[in-house]
Amino acid sequence: MNTTPAIYQRARSAEQKALRRQAVLDAAETYFHEVGYEAFSMAQLARNTGLAKGTLYLYFQTREELFLTLYEQSLIRWSQVFINELSDSMSSEAYAQSLYTTALADGVFLPLLTRLEHLIEHNVAIPRLIESKRIFIKQVEVLAERSSKALKLSTAQASEIVKTMGVLLIGATQTDQSPSLENEELPTDVLKLMASFSSEPLFIKNAVRIIEGIRAEASSNIQANKTNQTLKRITKNR
Repeated sequence: MNTTPAIYQRARSAEQKALRRQAVLDAAETYFHEVGYEAFSMAQLARNTGLAKGTLYLYFQTREELFLTLYEQSLIRWSQVFINELSDSMSSEAYAQSLYTTALADGVFLPLLTRLEHLIEHNVAIPRLIESKRIFIKQVEVLAERSSKALKLSTAQASEIVKTMGVLLIGATQTDQSPSLENEELPTDVLKLMASFSSEPLFIKNAVRIIEGIRAEASSNIQANKTNQTLKRITKNR
């Protein structure tokens, strides 16, 4: 039995290539945790893995394609964690808090999500980008199906919430991507200002407003349908 790690084995078959590709991704994720997005170097990743830099580009045409693949992995991973946290008949605040907490805990998902549209996707081949968008669509469908049960909404309404939460999450967490000043001596008024822009309360407050608004609209539509049905019965019996 060959016990050599997949990343060091010569990859000839499709299975061996898939194993090596995943080994590169695992090493890239570890390296990303260490240095973040800006300092991430394909040359250093090659040194970390013991592979030639050119070999990395056999699996990922660009640095951004590698990041796109890491994002897809983290999206699927986070989605499953979040779904496992959901229960039937959740409050809007509990749903929003669970979404924020699980997304933040992943460590890869949010940093790449915030850079996806403006940085990562701009240096990826169109066919690969289309493939990625389809992965995203599938995950939205999975999340919407489970969220509809948690929030007692239609799948279409839950899908609207999932998409909106993604946009809100990007906006709210942008403030957390700036250099940390937590160890600096700052005036009280500046500290209060920074606290007011902290991503968690911003996200939770606005997420609850959005979810409650969609829930109220759904409830209003149900009531309107009941009223229309009653009027139709009255008219029919006259």
